[in-house]
Amino acid sequence: MSVIVVSGTGTEIGKTVVTAAVASVFQAQGRSVAVLKPAQTGVAPGEPGDVAEVARLAGAVTGVELARFPEPLAPATAARRAGMATVRPQEVAEAVEKLAAEHDLVLVEGAGGLLVRFDEDGGSLADVARLLGAPVLVVAPAGLGTLNAVALTAEALRARELEQLGVVVGSWPGEPDLAARCNLADLPEAAGAPLLGAVPEGAGALAPAEFRARAGSWLAGRLGGAWDAQAFTTAVR
Repeated sequence: MSVIVVSGTGTEIGKTVVTAAVASVFQAQGRSVAVLKPAQTGVAPGEPGDVAEVARLAGAVTGVELARFPEPLAPATAARRAGMATVRPQEVAEAVEKLAAEHDLVLVEGAGGLLVRFDEDGGSLADVARLLGAPVLVVAPAGLGTLNAVALTAEALRARELEQLGVVVGSWPGEPDLAARCNLADLPEAAGAPLLGAVPEGAGALAPAEFRARAGSWLAGRLGGAWDAQAFTTAVR
């Protein structure tokens, strides 16, 4: 696969850290990686955004940010309030195609969920995936409520005939509660796709060298790692 679109079921659930983990694993295999953020919101000019965080954790990725809006809102809303031009799915797809011609893997990290509006016409990350014919990796939280959000995301993907690569838990708690433990077995059914990893809570605070060394243990073989869903699920029951 040359392009993976990384979407969440919501905000602040670990998309950037998961993106960094995938980038780390592929780079450790000697592959060149680019990370593209179509729209960064809630970050002032000059401040590091998600692309910079991926580069800090994963190392020498090619990072591209197409648009930046100051308020922490959906991209279309943030652009309107700032009086700035929106970013459109076609622009994103064209930028990704250029990167894909020069890199082994391009990771496209969305803003929030799959259908968050990029522009006034309702363009979204789903449209980017459709234009690229790229699979979507869904990042989800561990606890109560995640099954419904994952199922809704999966339904939206199927309705658009988009491929779901799988689901990664973006922040696996050090002391998982009953809901989190049960969700490990139920997430694949809700998603209709495999569980491809569980990134530990606080992974983004690790020193970059340790993060890179451990990333492969958080992700399944389909993402280049050695994580085993069945073994992990059995161990935390």
